[in-house]
Amino acid sequence: QVQLVESGGGLVQAGGALRLSCVASGRTFSTYAMGWFRQAPGKEREFVASIGRFGGSTNYADSVKGRFTISRDNAKNTVYLQMNSLKPEDTAVYYCARATVSYTVLSAASYDTWGQGTQVTVSS
Repeated sequence: QVQLVESGGGLVQAGGALRLSCVASGRTFSTYAMGWFRQAPGKEREFVASIGRFGGSTNYADSVKGRFTISRDNAKNTVYLQMNSLKPEDTAVYYCARATVSYTVLSAASYDTWGQGTQVTVSS
């Protein structure tokens, strides 16, 4: 059973930066694409970014393009989300997830394993 554990969330002022990490257990990390999603209070979970199994392909939500960068280190079973120029509207619980395929996907339905989430709060 693969487990995902996120870390790196916190409180930051608008314009600041945070880096989220997600460590996966097990030996199949490099087989699958990984993604980050977020859920703000009262809103549905939304796609943030996805990365292919080797890290060569990425996809981003329009709302974070140019500010966030997803990356992965398969030797460490870890996926990262570098978040720069943070805005109050980025406030949410951020979840990492493992896709069921090796290529980038945007739909939450294409992910079968989720972390517990890490809170990111951006103050104005």
